[in-house]
Amino acid sequence: MKKILLLSDTHSHIDDTILKYVRLADEVWHAGDIGDLKVTDAIQKEKPLRAVYGNIDNNEARQEFPLNNRFMCEGVDVWITHIGGYPGKYNVAVRDEIRANPPKLFICGHSHILKVQFDKKLDVLHMNPGAAGVHGFHQVRTMLRFTIDGDKIENLEAIELGRERV
Repeated sequence: MKKILLLSDTHSHIDDTILKYVRLADEVWHAGDIGDLKVTDAIQKEKPLRAVYGNIDNNEARQEFPLNNRFMCEGVDVWITHIGGYPGKYNVAVRDEIRANPPKLFICGHSHILKVQFDKKLDVLHMNPGAAGVHGFHQVRTMLRFTIDGDKIENLEAIELGRERV
């Protein structure tokens, strides 16, 4: 069993509250718009990290992290990308591949809107953790955490980090 912390859209922001949750996880997954690599450096000092770059990320982040990260976590096929869309409205860049070879868990960021939705047509669980950073139009900073046990995704919890703004 693995305890996963999922975050996105940090936009260069990392704080003690985020790091507290990082320490409680077995792995941390970041769905892009990292901003400054100090964010991922701080996470990697604590736990293993899987991440993708987002549209605001510079060449340094793009050299360190891929646009798409597809991997197996225990018995779950996971695909993380930054701009992925939603069930029925997938981004054109991923639409054909997700239809031809759907993962069990599809994760994206970008919208700053926390959303978990099951795609019945493709049998895919879609997750967007919202935004953990302080920059953007979102009202509440959010993340997700859950466990993967074999081929099961369980114990999903939305984490609200507050309304801190810069």
